[in-house]
Amino acid sequence: MTYRGKTLSIGLAALALAAGAAPAQAQPSDAMPSFNGTVLTIAYRGNVAYLGGDFTAALVRGKQVSRGHLAAVDARTGELLPWAPGADGRVKALTLSGGSVFLAGDFGTIGGAKRDSLARVDAITGAVHATFKHAITGRPYAIAAAGNRLYLGGTISAVDGQARGRLAAFNLTTGALDTKWRPTADDQVETVAAGRGRVYAGGKFHKVNGLSGYDRLVALDPATAAVVAGFKPKPPVITYALAVTADGVFSAHGGHGGRVSRYTRDGRLRWSATFDGDVHAITVLGDIVYAGGHFDRACSITARTGTQCSCVNGADSRLKLAALDAGDGHLLDWTADANGVEGVLALAGNPELHRLAVGGAFTTVDGRTQKRFAQFS
Repeated sequence: MTYRGKTLSIGLAALALAAGAAPAQAQPSDAMPSFNGTVLTIAYRGNVAYLGGDFTAALVRGKQVSRGHLAAVDARTGELLPWAPGADGRVKALTLSGGSVFLAGDFGTIGGAKRDSLARVDAITGAVHATFKHAITGRPYAIAAAGNRLYLGGTISAVDGQARGRLAAFNLTTGALDTKWRPTADDQVETVAAGRGRVYAGGKFHKVNGLSGYDRLVALDPATAAVVAGFKPKPPVITYALAVTADGVFSAHGGHGGRVSRYTRDGRLRWSATFDGDVHAITVLGDIVYAGGHFDRACSITARTGTQCSCVNGADSRLKLAALDAGDGHLLDWTADANGVEGVLALAGNPELHRLAVGGAFTTVDGRTQKRFAQFS
């Protein structure tokens, strides 16, 4: 589906629709819950959006409903679902596989059960998986599932007492630590994405498996952890987020300003778009790339940024959210301005429902109150 125009309502906004389709009907103001703390991660499973972050309550029809760093929302109706495993600390990343939600963050318990920074819970009941239990040294920042493995990235130096170099993997069937998948990165991993027979990792690192030239973005074999030598993009700035499609790798970056880039499977840069602030989140729906961060402008004419990351030679206003053409990277007309200093920190797309979920530290979208979570249809 191709997204272009927009019909906005408080809580649930209609973001672009397919060409020729009628605008979505406005939703009531309580269509989507708000949250009392930052939403850091979002993932869809069917009709449900799962959220994790720093929040301790959802805000529904003006009332607080307790939700300990985890929540689930019906993507069709905006109803806050009863799913509430409850973590005692920040949930930084989550992913889904089968009937399970895998969580990573700075917590020590989930649903009252001791879990050190990594947990598995039932996607329907929220029950904590009894045997998936590991001791993590360091902080996990990213998580992804593919094939029969769960991949974890961050500042991890050991799992269950076994040394790891900021990356680790687990068997999805048994839950056991994968003893063969042991890549090493020389600095923190911010993001992990799996697709098309590869595992991609991004972050601050310069060497992977002791090899130079794989700065900040690398592709790994999903079974052996060997570096894919033919993928060597070497982005010049930190990589915060990744999205993988059938024919491309899309990356979100910080640095002096921020940028969104598209690479081919052999690591060639197809295009790059520059902003006046870091881009922290990225997702792809159809032929549209959505980017979120704490930027206020998309730079035009030149990619160069000046004093305090300001755009040089022109800019278009894009407050924390932007949409780009996946083919050539040109900026699209769509706007859905969010506020705040940190702005948008999480994006997720649901191609079956044609939904885009947005999370972060904002309290308004397009000037209307919607705190830290919004959805566009």
